[in-house]
Amino acid sequence: MSDLRGGPVADAIRRHRLIAVLRGVEPQSELFELVDEIADAGVRIVEITFDSLTAADDLRALRARLDARSDGPFILGAGTLLHPNQLEVAIGAGAQFGVSPVLELDLLRTAQSANLPFIPTGMTSTEMYSAWSGGATFVKLFPASAVGPQFIREMRGPLPDIQIVPSGGVDATNARSFLDSGAAAVGLSSALVRATADERRALIASLAAD
Repeated sequence: MSDLRGGPVADAIRRHRLIAVLRGVEPQSELFELVDEIADAGVRIVEITFDSLTAADDLRALRARLDARSDGPFILGAGTLLHPNQLEVAIGAGAQFGVSPVLELDLLRTAQSANLPFIPTGMTSTEMYSAWSGGATFVKLFPASAVGPQFIREMRGPLPDIQIVPSGGVDATNARSFLDSGAAAVGLSSALVRATADERRALIASLAAD
């Protein structure tokens, strides 16, 4: 587990501090257009959620598209993973990390066996401790907007080693506050997808490392 936490994928997530979580962006041409735009603005970590029939094809196509760029490397992950078969498909499509909206320890162990950095979800101190003790690379806080940045600060008191990635309701009004409170990175979804191009660029720039 320590190798995954200190590996190139985890290092990239901590360095860039932003995971673009793309859910249901269709058709594929629209997904390509959005990813090209946010990549130009500085995004280097992209998560494609696996709650659509085209997720594996989208991930595979994005892998080829981003590998062809000269300004990489780009890290691609698979999100909303609930079952081992989804994990297997995601790895086959080129996922470099996995994310789950729940804490399923069997799924976490399967990801570890495949040497895949994995980010399960915890919403309480017990869930976060269980995920971290089980080998999670990071622990996702979801929905983060339900508890706010102060939750990160308070959690890091008794559990300072756990590296938390808040997602769900993270936007231009609170993303920087989550980072300032000690989050390792933030996941942005609708805040990117529904924004204008200018708003996206401004938000991405505001989260760049100082």
